[in-house]
Amino acid sequence: MKPSRFLDSPARSTAERLLWVTATCGVATLLAWPGRNVLDPANTAMLYVLAVAVVAVRAGRNAAIAAALLGSALLDFFFIYPHFSFTIGDVQYVITLTVMLAVALIIGNLTLGLQQGKDAALERERQTHALYQFASQLAGAVSLSQVDELTRIFLVKTQSCHGMLLIRRDDALHPVALKHMPFNGKPNFAAQSAWHQNAVQATLDGSMQWLFLPLKGSTYTRGVLAICTEGDDLLRAERRPLFETIAALVAASVERQHFVEVAQRAQLQMTDERLRSSILSALSHDIRTPLTVLYGMADKLAQSPLPPEQHGMAETMRQQTMRLNGMVSNLLDMAKLRAGEIQLSLEWQPVEEVIGSSIKLLGPVLALHPVEVRLPPDMPLLRFDAVLMERVLCNLLENAAKYAPSGSIIRITAGTDRQYAHVSVCNSGSQFPADRLVSLFDLFERGDAESNVPGIGLGLAICKAIVQAHGGTVRADNDDGACVTFTLPLGEPPAIEPEPEHE
Repeated sequence: MKPSRFLDSPARSTAERLLWVTATCGVATLLAWPGRNVLDPANTAMLYVLAVAVVAVRAGRNAAIAAALLGSALLDFFFIYPHFSFTIGDVQYVITLTVMLAVALIIGNLTLGLQQGKDAALERERQTHALYQFASQLAGAVSLSQVDELTRIFLVKTQSCHGMLLIRRDDALHPVALKHMPFNGKPNFAAQSAWHQNAVQATLDGSMQWLFLPLKGSTYTRGVLAICTEGDDLLRAERRPLFETIAALVAASVERQHFVEVAQRAQLQMTDERLRSSILSALSHDIRTPLTVLYGMADKLAQSPLPPEQHGMAETMRQQTMRLNGMVSNLLDMAKLRAGEIQLSLEWQPVEEVIGSSIKLLGPVLALHPVEVRLPPDMPLLRFDAVLMERVLCNLLENAAKYAPSGSIIRITAGTDRQYAHVSVCNSGSQFPADRLVSLFDLFERGDAESNVPGIGLGLAICKAIVQAHGGTVRADNDDGACVTFTLPLGEPPAIEPEPEHE
């Protein structure tokens, strides 16, 4: 049979406490009454001491004091001569009553302290169990909305307050759930302070109490946990550690969601990169052989004696086949670079030689564009692969010529700083899109997606891969027309010994 609430839980109301005092002292009197003529009053006092201890456990400190006073009065009235009066016939019983009262108060306080310690331990156990279950639920959450819902339910059930999860997005705080609209005034200011200062903030807004706890991650504050309730116990200092523990569990779950999302994005990017590399490799190898045959036939046909009209068609076919062959070569080079199959043949050599050979190779392409080269007289030797660096310069010059107006100048400049040599290729009359200066160097990205200029967006990607393989960087800007600048490490070039003089 389940015990009644009256016997199982401490008394709460004043009437219950008075009932406990009266009933317990009355029971002690009834138990001692049959032996009033046998037992010494000092022994009878022990029953009242026991009654005070019971009252302290069930009704609290004030009730225990009342029970001690009432028990002393009942002992004097019923058991100390003369009976049924509050007159004490023997002075030694004054000491008995005084000691009984003192002992009753001490035992009452000790019993009450033990009971409070027990209640505190039970409450800590309950909170620890609830936090463990909450942490287990958060470990299984797969989205921020689920974390927000679990947090809200936990706070309502265990703390009788409401919660709201505010997450950092675009350098601002936003509620995870759409039903939680942004708030204004003091709560909004306190939430922003908790986020920026990475410290707990509390505020009052009318009858509502608000507590804002930052969600501290390993790298930065992920957001804020907002807690609100009606009442006066939310801001108590003893509740603060519990709320901070809840915020720490929520912050760990939010950060885990972030890293899971980052890992999924990285996995998708890796899959995408592998697919692109496979397509590049397959296309370049499978198309190169028939394209070479087609180019040879077109070249032979263009050199054979034909009527002028047919000869023009054959020449156009040869040029377009040559252009297609260049695109396939870019595809093959990109596939090899991404697969790491190209080995660098690094040698110390002057950069002006590779610039001159690149301009010479692109003679027909640069026919309508004067090329201006500016190199410092003390330009040092650089360590690079001449063939690959020539490819970089050819791609940059070809791009500059494609998009520059006819007759405009193409400039090649170079210089050095403490660690790197800088080489720039610029044209006049065109510019890169300002919002795509970084993405220009990605695969299949073009400066003007709607342009009629032929190309598939691989030239700058190949330049970036080759330059990075040399330990340099590449960037685009519009400071002096459309410019692409790449860097190469300076290093320590070998000393050049002077030739011996002949007599």
